Amino acid sequence: MPPASPKACAAPSTATPPGQAQKEVSVNAALARADILLHPAIEGESAAPPASPRDGECWPVAADGTGAFAGHAGELASFTLGQWHFTPPFPGLRVHDRAAGQAIVFLDSWQRVPQPALPAGGAVVDAEARAAIAELVRALCNTAIFPAQGPGTNP
Repeated sequence: MPPASPKACAAPSTATPPGQAQKEVSVNAALARADILLHPAIEGESAAPPASPRDGECWPVAADGTGAFAGHAGELASFTLGQWHFTPPFPGLRVHDRAAGQAIVFLDSWQRVPQPALPAGGAVVDAEARAAIAELVRALCNTAIFPAQGPGTNP
């Protein structure tokens, strides 16, 4: 069997062959929702739908959603098969924000951990403590807990 073309698939991340994915409309909707929850990556938060969304894009809807996003605050909006699908997040859902290069988690709302400022002042300078703190911040950035860019120097 030839490899599946992602352009003809119902779920872009899983490359489901069109003959398998297009048997039932309800199956396509279920595959689209499963794709969002199994491969959670967002493009960034937005109040309005992007002008030219690509198939498979996903956005958490801001509180003041407009247009197709109106009434879906906090939900994940995914563009699949030419239309928007909305999935309410559940507590503990973690998604990767591609724009920020950071993981965000849904508790009662979407939460981001800001990168702390690196130590730069004080009466006593402890170079070893500062180096350890900088290394911790670097490690948390590398694991996408903190954003890659922040108030501290880019680790």
